[in-house]
Amino acid sequence: MAASADPQRIVIENCSIATVDAHDTEYASGHIVVAGNRIESIGAGRAPEGLAGVVRRVDGTGHLATPGLVNTHHHFYQWITRGLATDHNLFDWLVALYPTWARIDEPMVRAAAQGSLAMMARGGVTTAMDHHYVHPEGSGDLSGAIIGAARDMGVRFTLARGSMDRSEKDGGLPPDFAVETLEGALAGTEAAIDAHHDASFGSMTRIAVAPCSPFSVSTELMRQGAELARRRGVRLHTHGSETVEEERFCKELFGMGPTDYFESTGWLGDDVWMAHCVHMNDSDIAAFARTGTGVAHCPSSNARLAAGIARVPDMLAAGVPVGLGVDGTASNESGELHTELRNALLINRLGAHREKALNARQALRLATYGGAQVLGRAGQIGSLEAGKLADLVLWKLDTLAHASIADPVTALVLGAAAPVTLSLIDGKPVVEGNRLITVDEDVIARATRDEARRLARIAAGA
Repeated sequence: MAASADPQRIVIENCSIATVDAHDTEYASGHIVVAGNRIESIGAGRAPEGLAGVVRRVDGTGHLATPGLVNTHHHFYQWITRGLATDHNLFDWLVALYPTWARIDEPMVRAAAQGSLAMMARGGVTTAMDHHYVHPEGSGDLSGAIIGAARDMGVRFTLARGSMDRSEKDGGLPPDFAVETLEGALAGTEAAIDAHHDASFGSMTRIAVAPCSPFSVSTELMRQGAELARRRGVRLHTHGSETVEEERFCKELFGMGPTDYFESTGWLGDDVWMAHCVHMNDSDIAAFARTGTGVAHCPSSNARLAAGIARVPDMLAAGVPVGLGVDGTASNESGELHTELRNALLINRLGAHREKALNARQALRLATYGGAQVLGRAGQIGSLEAGKLADLVLWKLDTLAHASIADPVTALVLGAAAPVTLSLIDGKPVVEGNRLITVDEDVIARATRDEARRLARIAAGA
């Protein structure tokens, strides 16, 4: 049998490197060799001589290389309802927007997914996720639309196929016409797994089971959703402990707080991650640590909706896996993850731990390796190490915005949003010169504007 052809290689040299490996290894000036879709080698100084199949050499002078950012919580469809209900808490915000969201359809969702993904990808995100839980009857193939947008852009992706079956008539918040039946939600979720889930090492698309939240989902959907996920070998995701109102709701309806309720329905475990987790006591944090349950920390959205400050330093100290999330762009209008590195550090320093809460390298770890952990992919992405998938970002730090900050990681986390000179996903360029090259940003901008206006007209005439 003939030997297989040597893979094509991309060589990046002369850049600072923050590997975010187990030892936080960093190089003031180093190299990265990408072979096919894997990192082949990484280290100090120039790349080895005599490499075969080199199709591109990148001079990284003035740049910092990091793992690609990993977004662990988002609602893409909200891109077309940005800037609304800006002075509301969570429950009031949901009540204000559910009547509009309940009228989305497939073209709207595809455009919104394109806008959300584009904003993240051009800002250094290489792995994204979407928690999509609004499935109005007759709205089309929403899961397929979202996954198609990610595939076209070349972004590694997890769709958390969400659902709601508790509407206003059952004491929930969504309008009656905005929810699914228990049977419909379970069937739709399993259909998404059948059609799209790829469990392989380098997969570009995975599915998670993701009922929306305790106040929009029946206990039976929570229980059967967990059983479905474990029967099919996929991860579980939902919202948890986001506000004091949610805690009060759980105690009134279930006779227990959110964490105890989740445990009673099978929703704690190392295959589970929860969004927000703002209102967690010591016992809650201990339960997450004991079971390996992960957290998607969304500092900008938590502040936008006045939810509070999550106890991230205490979670990390206890051993809870924590990543960062943009959350939906109706509660985080910037729609990109770099903001979350900075805000995670700054907002947590307003809490009990003050200046010792988080530092710049911990913030970078949350956005990379931490995110890979909560998505169940820490052996594949989240750090720059030989053998891992070639998802990486080259940030330009030699312009006016950053040139006087000596430490590149501090410049990236605390400085202005750094331009992305190059982003590789699965070894392929997706961003060049701070511009997406896999899709047309201007076309997406027009499409999202048009679909936002169409949704507004439909909602106004309802």
